[in-house]
Amino acid sequence: MTKTVLVYGTGISGCGAADALAKQGCRVLLYSDKETKIDNALLELLKKQGGGLYCGNGETLLQEVEQIVLSPGIPLANPLTDMAVQMGIEVISEVEAAYRSYHGHIIGITGTNGKTTTTTLVGEMLKTLPVPTAVGGNIGQALSKEVENLGADAWLAAELSSFQLEGVREFRPDVAVILNLTPDHLDRHHTMEAYGAAKCNIFKKQRENDIVILNYDDPIIRSWGELAPSRVCWFSRREQLNRGVYLNGGNFTIAWDRQLYTVCHKKDLRVFGGHNEENVLAAIAACFFAGVTIENMRRVLLDFTGVEHRLEYVMTVNGVPYYNDSKATNPDSTIKALEAFDGHIILLAGGHDKMTSLEPMMKLVQAKADVLILLGEAKERFYEAAAAAGVGDIRKVETMDEAVELAYKLAAAPQVVLLSPACSSYDMFENFPARGRYFKNLVAALPK
Repeated sequence: MTKTVLVYGTGISGCGAADALAKQGCRVLLYSDKETKIDNALLELLKKQGGGLYCGNGETLLQEVEQIVLSPGIPLANPLTDMAVQMGIEVISEVEAAYRSYHGHIIGITGTNGKTTTTTLVGEMLKTLPVPTAVGGNIGQALSKEVENLGADAWLAAELSSFQLEGVREFRPDVAVILNLTPDHLDRHHTMEAYGAAKCNIFKKQRENDIVILNYDDPIIRSWGELAPSRVCWFSRREQLNRGVYLNGGNFTIAWDRQLYTVCHKKDLRVFGGHNEENVLAAIAACFFAGVTIENMRRVLLDFTGVEHRLEYVMTVNGVPYYNDSKATNPDSTIKALEAFDGHIILLAGGHDKMTSLEPMMKLVQAKADVLILLGEAKERFYEAAAAAGVGDIRKVETMDEAVELAYKLAAAPQVVLLSPACSSYDMFENFPARGRYFKNLVAALPK
């Protein structure tokens, strides 16, 4: 009998899951709360299997459904899924659905910040293995699509957000990585405890021979080592560990099974900042257990230039470097960007306010920034927090165009201009990549 699945959400993950499930022979009801359109080829595939696109009145579909697959943008707790659970219908995330159709190896990577950089770096290292590899999850296309053509010998690097992890049930990566935990997405999870619990789902179903890689320098994550059913490998940029991956005199060092390995020196990297050192440590640890050789790790690291929109160098204009850090969608991410520079920063910040605490960030802005330029919905609250922290020169503008123009007029060497919003982009842009590209285009158009 054909299985009927309701896929909730019509974004990249939802459409990817619907396509994959339909090709597996399921009858897929692709559902959106609001009127929407999808690719015609996908719609025809769904109809061929007896499904289709449905908008609104989702409760009328539940009598036909055996399972609900949630896109990351749909909370686990909502009226439709609450009703489904009461009816005994299984509700899972798109990541869980992908996992159930995949039989290869997985490195799952989560954390508040650094996920994309670490996952990208892990993906590059995995490419050196003599087996098929892929990168997916919260980066690129839906995980369901990435795993379609991968066999049992493949390795997959999966970037996993708390939204994706809150709906997993049996998900069990060979290697789980948790980079850090700071306040974010509290508009959805409501408490740090719930946010952390979603992150912990990455290792809950692991077994004793699996590996979980945890940040020794983060007190909360260090405490999770006692909760893991798997082997724990720590990483640290502050402590020399008896067992784990750490910095030793600037060298990235692996200590495991009474063996010491040196990968490279941090001065050899083409990315900079303490946060990137942490990302590299985590990537080295993950790929060590995937079987990547030390030499291949070193070669990838020496070539790696980072990811777009994360402390991305744009160009130098009149002696002033401009950096695009549009991926900084929370204050902690902006803190990591500020820490990467010695000072004399003209900081562009603001956007859609997540209502997280600003005090630690503004203390660092006061110490590092010559000028703070604010825009977006958050600018008034950011202004108040900056003034309370003693930030001297605070400017407010209405648009990104005005922000870049003002920065250009004010900036002079040795200053740097940094877009690091500490906010999501939805008040002004479709997403953070759109915001970053717009910023880069404005910088490129500045008089030279």
